[in-house]
Amino acid sequence: MSHNLALQKALRAVLIGRAELVALVPSGAILDRNARPNPSPSIILGETQELDGGFASGGSVEIFHTVHIWKQEPSLAGVRRIGWEIRQALRAGRVQLESGFHLVGWTSTARYIRDPDGVTSHGIVTVAATITGGGL
Repeated sequence: MSHNLALQKALRAVLIGRAELVALVPSGAILDRNARPNPSPSIILGETQELDGGFASGGSVEIFHTVHIWKQEPSLAGVRRIGWEIRQALRAGRVQLESGFHLVGWTSTARYIRDPDGVTSHGIVTVAATITGGGL
């Protein structure tokens, strides 16, 4: 298993484990898929970028993982609320990764934009995670 797949699995588990978030987006709509239209509302586990920390970092890998929020609504209020709950879920506690990986820590940023279709709001939460282990 790769670092980014271990992170994605843990991230989904954290998201579906937060009742306040699942009240806004059903767990069946928190998924990894590459198709549009997305369910409304939905959270799509998106793209990743991996940066090798090199020798000085002790073999750590930094991963930037995007989480997309989609909701048909006339404003950005709903995606902002969902984004807040995602970020609260990330702050909630210790995270276990599979396959001998260890999460050193993670942070997040969020952006909220209007989709060009004129009816969909889009949020993008970027999770920056530092991971060690897994046979590095």
